Amino acid sequence: MSYQKYGIPRELVERVKMKLKDPDMKDSVKMLLDGVTKEDLQDRAKVKTLVSKLTKVLHEPVTESLANQIVQMVLDLKIDPNNTFHLIKLWGMFRSA
Repeated sequence: MSYQKYGIPRELVERVKMKLKDPDMKDSVKMLLDGVTKEDLQDRAKVKTLVSKLTKVLHEPVTESLANQIVQMVLDLKIDPNNTFHLIKLWGMFRSA
């Protein structure tokens, strides 16, 4: 499964990856995601709020449509942030991007 299947542009992914190489930006994102649970990532409203906050922190404005596509991808992937296998799978999805 690929983020591109959800219409998420490769350019956006590349910009975000580049920004996350900055330790301060990475720490800001980690603090924002600290304590997020699998249940949180299956709640559309919470994921939408997280996407909004993350795009602000990363200074990456996205359209409402693109935000909804990102939210749908997160919901479909059923990510458990405490499951190492899930995290490795996510890493693989974005590593080659």
